[in-house]
Formats: sequence, C-alpha cells, structure tokens
Amino acid sequence: MINDQISLKGALTITKNGEVIREIDNLVVTAGKELLASRLAGNSGSVISYMAVGTGTTAAAVGNTTLATEVDRNALSVSGGTASGAAVTYATTWLAGDATGALTEAGLFTASSGGTMLARTVFAAVNKGSDDLVTISWTVTVS
Repeated sequence: MINDQISLKGALTITKNGEVIREIDNLVVTAGKELLASRLAGNSGSVISYMAVGTGTTAAAVGNTTLATEVDRNALSVSGGTASGAAVTYATTWLAGDATGALTEAGLFTASSGGTMLARTVFAAVNKGSDDLVTISWTVTVS
C-alpha cells in the first residue's frame, strides 16, 4: 500500500529596520488548501498577491478567512511569490508611517480587500513606530 501525504508548512521572518526580530511558523488555513487544490486541478484564479498585518491576538485556526483585527494590507513585492523547488516565498515591506502600532498577526491573501486567505499567524507584539520599516518574508513549503 502506498501512503504518500502532502503537507503545507509555512514560516515567516519579520525584520524591523533591517534586524530580524521574529521567526514564526504559521497555519495554512482550510481556504488556502482549497485554493491550492483548485489550482492543482487546473482552475485559474487569483494568486496570492497581498499580505496583511493586524493587532488581533485570537489564536490562528484552520477555519480562519480573515485576520482578527486587520490594520493594513500591502501588495507583495512579487505578485504570486517566488518559487524555488517546493517552496514559494512571499515578501512585502511596511514603510515609515504605514501600519504603525503593536502588530500581532499576519496573513496572506489573493486580493487587496477580502479575497482568499492562504495562511495566518499570531505572534508576540512587534511594536512598529512611525519611522520604522518592517519587512515580512513568508515561505510556504509543500512537503
């Protein structure tokens, strides 16, 4: 009997003013898995092209479709991410004056508002001041 399982694993790195301050695993949510299955079946559709941050602290759950308290959403540096082997990396930067506050959650989405969520994570607060630059690099690996 052949038993081959596919899993999606995500991890992200948060840098503030060029210094790594968080490395966190994430949860690939049900809607994200369904998006992947649809694409594997040859269906065209929206690609992951936005990342959002928020201030919610509710634990990530497979049924999530939004952040608990989204405060800002930015286009990714490369729409659809950058593939390398069995991994796709998504990244974006929040510039000075953008998304200031105690950020505690992040998610990947297919649209500038609404859209399908691929993954969500909650983390210890990253205090982003008005002059800070915060970059999130998020890698999703199929294994």
